[in-house]
Amino acid sequence: MIKIKVEKQNDQIKKVTIKGHSGYARMGHDIVCSSVSSIVITSVNAMLRFSNESVKAHHVEGLIEVEILKNTNEIDILLENMLDLLKDLTDDYKKYIKFE
Repeated sequence: MIKIKVEKQNDQIKKVTIKGHSGYARMGHDIVCSSVSSIVITSVNAMLRFSNESVKAHHVEGLIEVEILKNTNEIDILLENMLDLLKDLTDDYKKYIKFE
């Protein structure tokens, strides 16, 4: 199962941690893991285009951490969009993804 944890400080998102594998299908054929990765990586790349100093991302097998160093309007909009997309995916694949 993929677990998504959102950490906030003063109502602002400061960190998003995504751990695990969905188990929907075997590696290389898992559309749930692929969808999560695509949503997060595309969102982080967009954030970095706005500001390299605002976001720090770390990715290893089975773990993605996105740390927000400086909240800006653009970064916050992209974060909310990323989380909305992940929530939509969670609605469709409840057995494979959950928000903590």
